Amino acid sequence: MKLNIVPARTGMVWVKLGIRTFFRQPLALAGLFFMFMAVMTVLSQVPIVGIALAMALLPAATLGLMTATREATNGRFPMPAVLLTAFRAGKQQTRAMLLLGALYAAGFLGAMGVSYLVDGGDFARVYLGGAAPSREMMLEPAFQAAMWVFIGLHLPLSLLFWHAPALVHWHGLPPVKSLFFSLVACLRNFWAFVVFGLMWLAVLVMVVMGVTTIAALLGNPALAGDILFPALLLMASMFFTSLYFTFRDSFEPPPEAAP
Repeated sequence: MKLNIVPARTGMVWVKLGIRTFFRQPLALAGLFFMFMAVMTVLSQVPIVGIALAMALLPAATLGLMTATREATNGRFPMPAVLLTAFRAGKQQTRAMLLLGALYAAGFLGAMGVSYLVDGGDFARVYLGGAAPSREMMLEPAFQAAMWVFIGLHLPLSLLFWHAPALVHWHGLPPVKSLFFSLVACLRNFWAFVVFGLMWLAVLVMVVMGVTTIAALLGNPALAGDILFPALLLMASMFFTSLYFTFRDSFEPPPEAAP
């Protein structure tokens, strides 16, 4: 397996490819993303273990969406079965993906637990949907400290798992080794990922400004809230579509997958 070092401008290319590929198969890719979100939401409602179950399935679900992007890139219509890609590659890879999911769930819950110690759980309850945030709560120093602690812990966790599901599935790496190479790939292509993040931030700002401007021109500011949520979901679907290209360009394909 060989790591590719890409220039910073590649981050912009990844965003463009994600958006362009999404519009090749918008119904399929949006539908798969909504199915993924629905499953995660339902699982998270299970008492006591719901959040852990949802987080444990996140790497496998991410691989499914990456596989759907790969299908769309090759001109094929991705079917719902692609979301189960992680569990259709044999017992060994299924066990590896489940272990990867368990590691991610442990890391996520650990980061959330540390934030709980900072503010008594206010941020955790808001983040996990168990409480509605108020302006006073969000302005409290303890709440903000807990938020930044969680972000600081979750960022390296995200880098560890960014490429890991794809490395386990397409390169056959064991879970721990996939985490190592995922982190190395993200760090070696640091500036490309910085541009990638800034570009998606710019897209987010443009979407919010566009929706609020349209609502204001129509003389109905309340319309912005009705439009913004589905617009952000579609943007999130495009973001997940772009993840495949960050992996594809960061690693050379295994010999059996090369053209």
